[in-house]
Amino acid sequence: MAGLGFGSVLLALAICVYGICASIYGVRSGRVEYSDSGRRAVYALAGVLTVAFAVLEVAFLRNDFVFNTVADTSSRTTPLLYRVAAVWSSQEGSLLLWAWLLSLWSSLALLLTRKRMRDIASYATAILLGFGGFFISLMVFYADPFATTHPIPAEGQGLDPLLRFPTMMIHPPMLYSGYTLCTIPLAFGMGALLARRVDADWIKAIRRFAFAAWLFLGVGILLGARWSYSELGWGGYWGWDAVENASLMPWLTGTAFLHSLMIQEKRGMLKVWNISLVFATGTLAIMGTFLVRSGVLNSIHAFGGATLGVPFVTLIAVLIAGSIYLVVSRRDMLRSEHRLDSLLSRESIFLANNLVLVALCFVIFWGTYFPLISEALGGQEASVGPPWFDRYTVPLALLLVLLSGIGPVIAWRRATLANARRNFLVPLGSALATLVALLAAGVADKPFAIAMFCCAGFVFGSIGQEFFRGVRARRAMAGESAGTALFALVKRNRRRYGGYVVHLGIAVLFIGVAASSSFQHASELGLSPGQSTRVGSYTVRYVRPTATITPRYDEAHTGSTLNLGAVLDVSKHGRHVTTLNPSEGYYASQEASQGSVGSLIGGQPVSHVSISAGVTRDVWSAIQPDIEASSLQRIIKAGNATLSPEESLVAIGYLARAYLKDPPQAQFHFIVSPMVMWIWIGGLIVFGGGLIAVWPAPSLVRRRVLARSRARSARGLARA
Repeated sequence: MAGLGFGSVLLALAICVYGICASIYGVRSGRVEYSDSGRRAVYALAGVLTVAFAVLEVAFLRNDFVFNTVADTSSRTTPLLYRVAAVWSSQEGSLLLWAWLLSLWSSLALLLTRKRMRDIASYATAILLGFGGFFISLMVFYADPFATTHPIPAEGQGLDPLLRFPTMMIHPPMLYSGYTLCTIPLAFGMGALLARRVDADWIKAIRRFAFAAWLFLGVGILLGARWSYSELGWGGYWGWDAVENASLMPWLTGTAFLHSLMIQEKRGMLKVWNISLVFATGTLAIMGTFLVRSGVLNSIHAFGGATLGVPFVTLIAVLIAGSIYLVVSRRDMLRSEHRLDSLLSRESIFLANNLVLVALCFVIFWGTYFPLISEALGGQEASVGPPWFDRYTVPLALLLVLLSGIGPVIAWRRATLANARRNFLVPLGSALATLVALLAAGVADKPFAIAMFCCAGFVFGSIGQEFFRGVRARRAMAGESAGTALFALVKRNRRRYGGYVVHLGIAVLFIGVAASSSFQHASELGLSPGQSTRVGSYTVRYVRPTATITPRYDEAHTGSTLNLGAVLDVSKHGRHVTTLNPSEGYYASQEASQGSVGSLIGGQPVSHVSISAGVTRDVWSAIQPDIEASSLQRIIKAGNATLSPEESLVAIGYLARAYLKDPPQAQFHFIVSPMVMWIWIGGLIVFGGGLIAVWPAPSLVRRRVLARSRARSARGLARA
């Protein structure tokens, strides 16, 4: 198995080298057969890497600990579903996943462009195979996913307990799909400049892939935020962690590109800006991968493989230098066909939107890489925290939401003042009504939150007005019902109205962020059974402790040996609201020095938070039991001295019983956050709007099918 896997990786590297040479020779010499051979090399690469990935997946499912990767990140006690996801929890497996997804998306892109833009596609093929060859080389020379060990260990280290969470099964593939999809516009953009073809063909070819990259990255980011909120035990969904920021930066520049792309399509403007955004997005995606793989910055998400730093820095330097050279050397070809007619136009609003998005990206980039920048300039590493990020990103986020409401209601080229007044009347009225409602409710001491709510109200009024006008026009022309008219309206112009839905979702999401961060109540303290505390307007009472023991081979559980927790009663104004059951999971360790009993609970403890979620508020709780209490430590020491590993689970039973009988004081973390659910609802709305926008219109599909049918008929007649 290991030989087949490593042989597939070696063959994949050879395919990359051949495909690069064939593609470049084909386009430079005009030999179409070589260009086609290079394209087929990408298909072959996808097939070979599929075999390699399947070999590693089977090794995890079979608990084949001869593989170092399996022994390091899985175990027999790891539940089946998490063994499936453990493949990408390691440095080696995640590199294989990256290369495999790149080959699949590249194959799809080249399949869709196989009959057109042959010169651009040939260069793009070589660049995509270059990326594939780079990641495969890392596996061959630095991080072999098929490395083996002898003698074979009897048991593996197990999957990191923090990763035993449902969304973490799909979060990495979503994020890596977004990263790899970002390289396709980059490759085709470079191919267009290398081929000296800057017409609209390459833009049309990569538009859907750029949108898909944006969509996958967004979903991956949201899933990561949900994991952080529900699993890490600190109560937040975004901590400005380096790897979180690394995924957000290409999403921001990708968002800017999707907006400015419309200006190029409509007016032939911003060509240099657009190609620069494409290059920046692709490069930032590679830099995001670099942060996770290199270990140059501290992050709870990073793998910390310091050996990969030099290869990644080299690749990033080549990308930046190549991008600058291509843009500068082809600048005459990238001149805009038109100029900005007026500041009061949709073009100017989109451009302002782009500037805000790029400014956000720059602020996040500076804060993320500040430790490296400060060390390079001053010789001493320093870092910035969440307050620094909030100081600069909050005003920019306000501008972004406001602009997302202005863009849909302002005309292209030049808007008249009379037209602007008419279009802005409803949005401004909606914003003003929001402000009056907030002041009437007594919300006056959080200016940034109030401003965000008003900006969101402006967006609701703006988008709602556009949908109302469109539905009213269809009903007047076709006599349809409101529901039918709305469905037909969206169906006929999916990109436009899908984009409007995305803007609504962003506004909803930011309402959730503003409310939950500005009006949150938090408390951290120690409680014993029977004691209570107040958190905001809620009273939380520690009713009783809980303790559960999990058999070591219970596949239905997350793998913890012992769970110690509490039953909490939450009430408001004397009335019961909900019951919470937070706990701390203790996992087995492979360190024999901890003893037969100590090793059963000596692994990394994980907080299993308990949340009562609602549309208006979340009540969040976490517990940290005092496992170091003297009564519990006596049982552990006695078990270590007298019990064999096979008998040690008996001591865990005594430990659980002692905790229930005489529980030591436990540390609790309570948070009451309003409207957190709006973040997840907003994300779902954004996701739905993105699907609407990217889904091909039925008329387009019919035209393509009809064209293919006619082409086949013509070939049949020619042969006859």
